[in-house]
Amino acid sequence: MEINQLDLKFDSINNPKLGDLYSQFQEILEKLNDKKLPSESVHYINDIVEQANSTTLQDKALLKFLKDKQNLIIKYLEKEHKIVPKGYYKKLWLAVGMTAFGLPIGVVFGLLMKNMGLMAIGLPIGLGVGAAVGSSMDKKALQEGRQIDVELKF
Repeated sequence: MEINQLDLKFDSINNPKLGDLYSQFQEILEKLNDKKLPSESVHYINDIVEQANSTTLQDKALLKFLKDKQNLIIKYLEKEHKIVPKGYYKKLWLAVGMTAFGLPIGVVFGLLMKNMGLMAIGLPIGLGVGAAVGSSMDKKALQEGRQIDVELKF
């Protein structure tokens, strides 16, 4: 079974950012056709694509709508099949690294120096840890064939 493609009228795409998002969404759907997905997943994705194709929204509302639908598909694939786009884990773990590792390290450093103004020193440390963990997870996903050859820009 094949995944349906986006089929919006180009008169509703009059914004360059919207055009780029549309192209990215279309590319994701094309790359997913190469993956062996179960029929339930294909039905789920096709339902979302049909919702997108049947919309009458314009401009900013259409941009938000397409972004939400794209995120629904990406989150579903990550949750159910561990299939992710390029750089997915790196972006995710940058924030996690800063909050889960950086802030506690900064608090400890601030308490040791008796100056809580130094708490922010932990943030770049956490950022580095998060980037390293995320990059290694992206590399592992690529080696296992669980990565879509598309990097999300929107």
